[in-house]
Amino acid sequence: MLLKEMSRTLGDGSAKRKRPEEGPPGIPGPAGETIVIKGDQGPPGLPGQPGLKGLPGLPGPPGLTGPIGIPGDAGRDGPRGFDGPPGRKGERGLPGQPGTAGSCLRRFSTMPFMFCNINNVCNFASRNDYSYWLSTPAPMPMSMEPLTGKDIQRFISRCTVCEAPAVVIAVHSQTIQIPPCPQGWASLWIGYSFMMHTSAGAEGSGQALASPGSCLEEFRSAPFIECHGRGTCNYYANSYSFWLATVEVAEMFSKPQSETLKAGDLRTRISRCQVCMKRT
Repeated sequence: MLLKEMSRTLGDGSAKRKRPEEGPPGIPGPAGETIVIKGDQGPPGLPGQPGLKGLPGLPGPPGLTGPIGIPGDAGRDGPRGFDGPPGRKGERGLPGQPGTAGSCLRRFSTMPFMFCNINNVCNFASRNDYSYWLSTPAPMPMSMEPLTGKDIQRFISRCTVCEAPAVVIAVHSQTIQIPPCPQGWASLWIGYSFMMHTSAGAEGSGQALASPGSCLEEFRSAPFIECHGRGTCNYYANSYSFWLATVEVAEMFSKPQSETLKAGDLRTRISRCQVCMKRT
């Protein structure tokens, strides 16, 4: 009986005992290490859709000027002959065009033409007629006597008629600088700007400055030699050649200054030129 009461008493005391209060949170522990495990490579994805067209870019800087092209084929050679523009007859001047095929005659004669009248009468080598021929740089004899016979041959320039595949023109700079060919044209030769020549009589002969005959490869103060019906040729004091002169930009509208040029300085005032052929 006594034991039973004690157990009840103990049992009641344990039922009334208070639970202990919660303490403050503890200090956070260190962060753990992250372990990444790389998986296997997946299959290729599907191709994407084409992208939109981008905007045009800014224009680039201008390119450098290219080198002068190689001259094109000048064409097939035609008949060979002698450089002879039309001559003069009876103190009358006739136009001559050294840049045309007609100025290259197959055969030479100091008097290559004859004259006829309305009475059906023709005369050959019977008047004071002249013919002019493009000459060579061969020196004249010291005596300056008229040339006759075979002695004339080495003073007459030779020529060839050529077929060009395109248009041929001459370009003049009016300076001592060689002018460039226009874009799309090829160079054939360079030279000096020749205009015309005069001799006996009041008229002269020459050609258009666009003609290749106006650009002679060599400069000579007397590029033509005068021949007569009596079978002689010579250079005479009344023969003059006209060349395109140089013109400075600052002096275009001012009075030209008188100037005399002598041997050694002649080329300092002669305009340069270039003969060009259009590329095909």
